[in-house]
Amino acid sequence: MYYYAIVDGKDGDWRVRVPDLKDFLSTGRTVETAITNATREISEWATDLVAKGLIISPPRDLMSLVEDSEVAFDSATQSMVLIPLVIIRGRVVKANISLDAGSLTSIDNEAKRRGLTRSAFIVDAALQRIFGQT
Repeated sequence: MYYYAIVDGKDGDWRVRVPDLKDFLSTGRTVETAITNATREISEWATDLVAKGLIISPPRDLMSLVEDSEVAFDSATQSMVLIPLVIIRGRVVKANISLDAGSLTSIDNEAKRRGLTRSAFIVDAALQRIFGQT
């Protein structure tokens, strides 16, 4: 699931707001940092709601947002981006994945060097990509 977010600002002062999440605003010194911060903050918010047994409202489609006069999207000065909804459930499940043998060896070597299991390394790498860190 993804939420549409509106990005605006200028060098050193970028803002990300998510119209479907009332009063949500994230900031950053760069566009990338603002989006990464928004992704992480939304994940923490959603994870907390799920832990409390609450329901997360689904996001609206793009046309509904653009046509909503309360959203106030200005395509001349703002951009629309998608923010992934990542919910950390704290429950481990098995996943069978296929990898190139050489890639798996590299993953295992790097995981060992960092003191991680293969699974922990792969999850960490994937979440870094999802949260916008490269």
